[in-house]
Amino acid sequence: MTATYPDLRSELLVAEAAQLDGGVYPPQEDSQLLVDTMHLSGLVPRRRVLDLCTGSGFVAIAAAEMGCASVTAFDICPHAVRCSRGNAAVAGVEVDVREGSWIGALSCEPFEVVVSNPPYVPTPPDDDTETISPSAGPAWAWNAGPDGRLVLDPLCASASNLLCRGGSLLLVHSTLAGVGQSLDSLRATGLYTDVIASQWIPFGPVMSARAHWLEETGRLPRGCREEELVVIRADKP
Repeated sequence: MTATYPDLRSELLVAEAAQLDGGVYPPQEDSQLLVDTMHLSGLVPRRRVLDLCTGSGFVAIAAAEMGCASVTAFDICPHAVRCSRGNAAVAGVEVDVREGSWIGALSCEPFEVVVSNPPYVPTPPDDDTETISPSAGPAWAWNAGPDGRLVLDPLCASASNLLCRGGSLLLVHSTLAGVGQSLDSLRATGLYTDVIASQWIPFGPVMSARAHWLEETGRLPRGCREEELVVIRADKP
């Protein structure tokens, strides 16, 4: 993917996130790839959008600026909820930000578009958080169990229930978290799925800190210090 959607005040979002106790995941390449894909897909304008694991609100604000009918955003962290609400206000857009996980979204009316940049980084059994730069954001925003699928598995299993007929999911994560597993899980619920965007990026602070563990456990080829991000699209017939 080569097109890039406008910056969406990313510097402001990072600054707002950094000011909060506990921090909020700053928008990075995965967030931008998801936003670019939203733009190029043409799915968002005039549709009801749900953003799961919203963090700073970067993706939800992008949906609002693309002309969605409405956007509802969920995050489990109260710091993220306050940050995304503040960022939406500064951006001059309306985002309904709620504290809670994807489970809370199941009580809402089904959405026409669901987007998500969930935690997906494989996590060693021994806590290595102290070795990772604070610039990466809080650990809850990326730690996702030994295989990186602590959030992806239940999210993929529930995606169909979050979508109305004709609705679409756009989900971004690393290939290190098992793209095939996500595709199979989504298809098992009756969704039509495909990878519609990808991008190779150099390791950031989290992946760099875990590179040797990933190599030792066979999750990463020796000497590799980059990862492939993908965006999966799943459509409900």
